Amino acid sequence: MKFTKIVSLLVFLFCIKVSSQITDFNHINFTRAENIAKLNEGENLNNLPLLTHKLTSKLRTDVEKFRAIYYWVCHNIKNDYSSFLNINQQRKKYKTDSVAFYNWHNKYKKKLFKKLLKQKKTVCTGYAYLIKEMAFIAGIPCKIIDGYGRNTASNVNTLGIPNHSWNAVKLNDKWYLCDATWSSGYTNEKFSFLNDYNDGYFLTSPNLFAKNHQPIDKKWLLNTKQSNQQFISAPIVYNTTFKQKITPILPSFLNIETYINKKVFFKFKTFKSIDSNKVRLVYFTNNKEKRLKINDLKYSNGMMSFNHIITKKGIYDIHVRIGNEIITSYTITAQKSLKNSSI
Repeated sequence: MKFTKIVSLLVFLFCIKVSSQITDFNHINFTRAENIAKLNEGENLNNLPLLTHKLTSKLRTDVEKFRAIYYWVCHNIKNDYSSFLNINQQRKKYKTDSVAFYNWHNKYKKKLFKKLLKQKKTVCTGYAYLIKEMAFIAGIPCKIIDGYGRNTASNVNTLGIPNHSWNAVKLNDKWYLCDATWSSGYTNEKFSFLNDYNDGYFLTSPNLFAKNHQPIDKKWLLNTKQSNQQFISAPIVYNTTFKQKITPILPSFLNIETYINKKVFFKFKTFKSIDSNKVRLVYFTNNKEKRLKINDLKYSNGMMSFNHIITKKGIYDIHVRIGNEIITSYTITAQKSLKNSSI
């Protein structure tokens, strides 16, 4: 009996330490699943069981079935910016009364789901609901995860009311994370939704996913440990970070205090090889980009590292760029060291 318990405990510990991510399915070709989703483009949502059957019946594995569902949702459902603004306004109104906000939101959900079914437009709650329902019909365990989404305007330095929803899906007895809302596209400066599929949010590494997702129930961080304080004080990441599948490791904070002539170390875990000639460290002044010197750039076994020495006192908003895409941002305050001080 004791031996059985020990084995069960070891299996449990092994499972929670193993990272659930897309690389688990490198042997799967998703082309057929994606093509089936494309063939059913424009289908309505009036009969979810029928739509789900069309998307999954000819596929063999659960991960292929889920891929077809996810791919279809991301390419056929539009983000509803007007509803987002309404929810955001109410979130601000009830920022000191979360109970009142949840009561309002529960009533508003009915309108959201009607709009989803009739116009195929929704916010994160609708995306997560649709993914969950279609996965359930296909016999795939899936949950809606509520929590905090982080970007340049939300949950930076302070934590607000929960503002985002995504999914956890169980495949081959392991839980995986995905976010169909942020996979589907973005709203431009004219407030028009543009479909721009980002595969980086599909079965994402939990360590990367946690860079801009913090669940209310911490068990859905999976193998990652992260406090709310660590979440709101971390560097800013972007959709391009997920598209490139790059996980920032160092510096671990958005706001960094250092001294002039002291090295600041940068380290990233990468999903694919990176051309070192495309790596840039930049800041902007008078709307012009200025390049900073990168020292000791190294790339080995999926890890990229380098350092930079700030030579002048000041506050710098620094960005790591790969090619034309900004991956992460930091604010570095450099002061005179005691050694250099005239005091």
